[in-house]
Formats: sequence, structure tokens, C-alpha cells
Amino acid sequence: MVAGVGAGAALWATGRDGLGPSALWFVVAAVLMPLRLLANMLDGMVAVEFGRVGPTGELYNDVPDRVSDTAVLVGAGYAVGSDPLLGVWAALMAMFVTYVRTLGRSTGLASDFRGPMAKPQRMMVMIAACILAAALGAEWPAVEVGGRGYGVVGVGLVVVIAGCGVTAFRRLIGIARGLHARSKGT
Repeated sequence: MVAGVGAGAALWATGRDGLGPSALWFVVAAVLMPLRLLANMLDGMVAVEFGRVGPTGELYNDVPDRVSDTAVLVGAGYAVGSDPLLGVWAALMAMFVTYVRTLGRSTGLASDFRGPMAKPQRMMVMIAACILAAALGAEWPAVEVGGRGYGVVGVGLVVVIAGCGVTAFRRLIGIARGLHARSKGT
């Protein structure tokens, strides 16, 4: 969670004058995001391998994920070449994708991790956006929408938002099919 919040803070820092060059902060964010994913993966593997899965394990696994996702995506909304509203929408859509997965589990179905914009894919889009922003400049390529230009990070957030919409829809369809199949006894 520390790496996720740090990545979000680094993204926020890209848009602040006096905190150093934005390219540096994009690189910091691009390094912290995969560390966040690695720490999450190792935590789960250690818990399962050593039988440390307890009744509160899901809380300690999912809550830091939601905090990290929100920090990264909202931070990206405040980055150079982006828009805070895009960051908020991306965070909401990421939470909705997770909510749908949890809803499916609450009905007794297995967790559905299908994409195209599950957690690892969201972070990969944002890592790629950070690397491009650091290498090419945060404003490149400027996409005009409603008289406002969006750089690679803003475009990355739009990709996350759209991908989360598709992912939530696919998961909802999967849940509906699973519930229908269960009711028919198959």
C-alpha cells in the first residue's frame, strides 16, 4: 500500500511547480506501481504457502488494494497533462470492477478476474503512460477535447475508464450466466 500511495503522490507531484522536473516524478511513479503489484502478489503467496490465511485475510488483502488503486488513479488525475475528474472516474470505475467481482463471490460463485482492465492491466496502462510522459513529455500527444488538451496520462486514464466499463460488463454477464447455470442444476 505504501508503494501505491507513493506512486499516487509522485503523479500528483508532476503537476506541482517547485517540486522538481515532472519527468523524475513520472519515473518514480512508474517504479513504485510494479513494486505495489509485486508486494501484493508476494503477500498472498506467503499467506497461502505458510497457511497464514485467516478470517480477516480478505480485509488485509482487498482494502490496501482499493487504497492503492485510488491513490494511483486520483494522483494521475492531478498529473501534468491530465484532469482530476478523469482520475476520480477511473478510481470509481476500478472500484466498480472490484465490487462486481465481490458481488459474484457473495453469491457463492468463484472470483472472476477476467479483464480487459483488471488490477494488473490498470497498473500496466498507468506505468506505460508514466514512461511515455517521462520520455516524450507529459503533454505529448495532446488530444483536444472540448478545448482542453490531454497528454499521455490523461489518455491513459480514459483507457482505464473505458476498459473498466468493459470489464465490469463482462463480469456481470459471467455472474448472470453462473447464477442461471446453478439454478438449472448444472
